[in-house]
Amino acid sequence: MKTYKYFTLLSFVLALSLFVSSCSEKTEPVPQDDVKVLAPSHFPPVPFPDDNPYNPAKAELGRYLFYDPIISPDGSIASCSHCKPQASAYAINVDLPAGYQKQLCGRNVMPMINLAYKTEITWDGHCESIEDDTYGTLASFIFGADTNGINKRLKEHSEYPEMFIKAFGEGTVPSTFLASQAISTFVRTLISGNSPYDKYINGNKSALNESEIRGMELFFSDRTSCSECHSGLMFTDEEYHNTGTTSHYFDKGRYNVTGDWQDKGKFLTPTLRNVELTYPYLHTGEYWTLEELIHNYNIGGHEWFNKDTLIRPLNLNATERADLVNFLKSLTDTEFITNKKHSNPFVK
Repeated sequence: MKTYKYFTLLSFVLALSLFVSSCSEKTEPVPQDDVKVLAPSHFPPVPFPDDNPYNPAKAELGRYLFYDPIISPDGSIASCSHCKPQASAYAINVDLPAGYQKQLCGRNVMPMINLAYKTEITWDGHCESIEDDTYGTLASFIFGADTNGINKRLKEHSEYPEMFIKAFGEGTVPSTFLASQAISTFVRTLISGNSPYDKYINGNKSALNESEIRGMELFFSDRTSCSECHSGLMFTDEEYHNTGTTSHYFDKGRYNVTGDWQDKGKFLTPTLRNVELTYPYLHTGEYWTLEELIHNYNIGGHEWFNKDTLIRPLNLNATERADLVNFLKSLTDTEFITNKKHSNPFVK
């Protein structure tokens, strides 16, 4: 069997920059060797930025805040987990979710899977880091654009002030910014790498059935070129492409960030890990099944002036399409969606 491209990204160098300067923190960065236990054995150590280093108290505070409706002005948005439930691999099975007072978000939610290893984390790349994205979300209309209210509710809470001190050091006063730092630390611990596919590449050749193996071979073949974009252990090249998957381009995607007309309709390549659970698909959420999505790629997508040249008719037959779907389902990590270390602490 050929050596596939999933071995090419076993080493990552992550450079995550914050858009705001970090507040004074008393906690020293934990050496990488001390945090690599958070990752599967075939993954690199989980990277944490120097200006938001890992410590267990901060990650645990982040977990509580992730699931707590305290960040919503009136509790109408349950929490961050409202749009990022664990059971669906930290995505939501809704095409365009609603925020505070039922205001619609303009795009489908990207799943939070292995974000610690990624340098690009949003559909159009408007955020430079997990911290950037987290703070921006807490301060946005999704949670009522109410950072002063969040600050007040955190300070007046019976337990959070002490949890913030444990996470950030003596004298710490709870704030939206520090809450975003804690949530971001928790998000970096959400590592998925124990799917049947992972077991297969780690030597358990019975982890995949015949159909899944055929689908894997198709996926990594030049015939489909799937792995040209969905590459490496994270199944993403972290690049922006126009894949011709939508028939309209009201959302100009990467162009909104760069202003380059060649970027119109380009969006980030999403990870395919746990893709079985993260429907509906794409930034529009217009494809509800893997079968529908693969059909669109099989016919070569919709025409657009800058559609990626890799997108062309594949002419896969019904069996081949089914094999490809079965391989994608083999990327489902059931341990990831049931891990109690990442689950709602308010549900016993």
